[in-house]
Amino acid sequence: MVFLLAGLTGVTIASATAAPLEVTSYKMAGDAAHMRVVMNFDREPEPRWFLLRGPHRLVIDLPDAHFSLDAKELKARGLIRSVRYGRIGEGASRLILATKGPFVVDKVDIAANEDTPGYRLSIDLTAASERQFEEALAVQAQTTGSTTTPGAEPAIQEKRAEKRFTIVIDPGHGGIDGGAEGLHGTVEKSITLAFSRQLRERLAGEGKYDVYLTRDKDEFLRLDERVRIARQHEADLFISIHADTIRLKGIRGATVYTVSDKASDAEAQALADRENLSDKLAGIEIEEENHEVADILIELIRRETHNFSLKFAHSLVGELSDTVGLINNPHRSAGFRVLKAPDVPSVLIELGYLSNPEDEEQLRDPDWRGKAAESIARAVDAFAAARMAVGG
Repeated sequence: MVFLLAGLTGVTIASATAAPLEVTSYKMAGDAAHMRVVMNFDREPEPRWFLLRGPHRLVIDLPDAHFSLDAKELKARGLIRSVRYGRIGEGASRLILATKGPFVVDKVDIAANEDTPGYRLSIDLTAASERQFEEALAVQAQTTGSTTTPGAEPAIQEKRAEKRFTIVIDPGHGGIDGGAEGLHGTVEKSITLAFSRQLRERLAGEGKYDVYLTRDKDEFLRLDERVRIARQHEADLFISIHADTIRLKGIRGATVYTVSDKASDAEAQALADRENLSDKLAGIEIEEENHEVADILIELIRRETHNFSLKFAHSLVGELSDTVGLINNPHRSAGFRVLKAPDVPSVLIELGYLSNPEDEEQLRDPDWRGKAAESIARAVDAFAAARMAVGG
C-alpha cells in the first residue's frame, strides 16, 4: 500500500495580494470500500493533508482558494459521508472529507492535466479497520508531533499481536430486498439471518474466533457496504449466506461459490446477475468503477486471496458432502460483487433451493440448519488452523 506523507511538512499560505487558487471541479467515484477523489485547480496546488478521529476525517489544507464546485458532486456517496470546505483564516482554505468509518489513504497525487490547463489532485481512500486507522495516526504523529500520544504505537503493535482469527458472516438480502421466496412463503432474507445467527453462535462458542454479522436485523445493506464491514473488521474469512430459487423445482442441494471474472457455467452466471441486482432492487444507482490496478503488490494480494478462497471452498464442499445434500458440481464461480474484497478470502454459500419443497422444509428446520452450521464450522476450523500455522 502506498502511503504518502510528503504533504505533512507544511502548508503554503498565499500572500494577501496573491490571487486565490481556483478549485475548478470536484469529483468522487467508488463505493463503500474504495473511493477516489479528484480536484482540478487553475495552477499547481501545495496541499497539506492529515487525519482526524471522532469522526474519521481526511483534512486537506490549501492556500487561499476559491471553490467553484457543483453541489451535486459533493453529495455523500460510498465511503464519504460528507464534504465541507471554506476559508479557515487569512490566506488559507480547507476541505474536510468525513467518512462512514476508518480508512487508509492509499495515494495522494498531484499532476498536470494532459489536455487542459491546470493541475489535478487525486486521492485514493480504502475502508480499513480501526487498528489500521490508528496506525496511520501514529505515523502522522511521528511526522508532525500531533494527533496521538507518544505511547500509541507500541499499544497498537501489542493489539495487533493479540488479534484472533476473524470471521464475518453475511446474511444475504434484508430490508426492502427480500431475496427469493419459497413455495410455502419462506422469504430468503429471514432464512439467511436465522442461519447466520446459528453459525455465529456455533463459531463464537469455541472461544477462539471473533465472529461478526454484517447485519443482525432485517435491514438493507448495499453490496459494497457488506464488503466494507468485512474489511473494517480485518476479516480473515468472509462467508455470505443465501438460499436461491430455480425454475426446475426438482433441483435441490447446497452450492459453494467463489468469485471469478468468467462464470463456471450459465447457472452460476445467472445467479451472480440476480445477486448483483440487489442494490437496484432498493432503488440505488450502481456505479461500476473499473480502475486498472497499477500497483503490482495489490494484484499479488488479490491472487493470494483468491487461492485461499479456493482452498476454503474445497474444504467446505468436503465437509458439507458428508452431512448436507449438494448439487452436481457443487463448487462453482462467477462475478459476485459481494466477494470482491481483494484481501479477504470469501465464499458465497447457497444453502439450498427454496423452489424445492424438500429444501424449503429443511431450511426452515433449526435442527437441519444446526447440522449445516456444524459442517461449515469444521471447514472453518481446518482453514483457520492452516492459516494460523503459517502466521495468518
